[in-house]
Amino acid sequence: METVIVAPVIEESWKLALEEEFSKPYFVNLKQFLIEERKQHTVYPPGKLIFSAFNHTPFTNVNVVILGQDPYHGAGQANGLCFSVSDGIKMPPSLVNIFKEILNDLGFTIPTSGNLERWADQGVLLLNAMLTVRANEPGSHQGKGWESFTDSVIKHISTQKKGVVFLLWGKYAQAKEQLIDGSKHHILKAAHPSPFSAYNGFMGCKHFSKTNEILAAQGKKEIDWH
Repeated sequence: METVIVAPVIEESWKLALEEEFSKPYFVNLKQFLIEERKQHTVYPPGKLIFSAFNHTPFTNVNVVILGQDPYHGAGQANGLCFSVSDGIKMPPSLVNIFKEILNDLGFTIPTSGNLERWADQGVLLLNAMLTVRANEPGSHQGKGWESFTDSVIKHISTQKKGVVFLLWGKYAQAKEQLIDGSKHHILKAAHPSPFSAYNGFMGCKHFSKTNEILAAQGKKEIDWH
């Protein structure tokens, strides 16, 4: 059985920012839940990838936050970054629509890989509300403690940083707006890129060019969305 990473191997600036969370009762309970869950079920992503979003995007580097809900629940899909899949994995429909919008917005060709590590390494925190899921059962790890942890992440960014661009796609992500100080950060909202809603406000939102305009106005480096 795979060992669950609980005292996380997590990038140092995040470890300092979130240190108190790891000893709180909800996180201790979450640890126990994951240990038991893995005894009976396949859980995605693999333990070593649960905190990939944090390890690719140190707290000190966060300039953009994209919020997702659940990790992908199919075999080999989830890699710890919201909307992202590892090299060689077929792109899910929502990710295809994200790349279609980038094509429309910036003219960049749709890539062959859906691995978004290249964005994360530039300061785009790709954060799911839940960091794990049971195989083939979307939403199966809701209400187990992850939301408390990731809400705390959002609050830490809001209180301790300034000028971060938050991309909130869909109602679930937009409900997190209450955690963000809109007087010191930038919030861009659109429909979810899912095929069920993408053409009700995601396609044409131009969030990628708008994000770069906001970053450039602050003297920050723009994101290469290729």
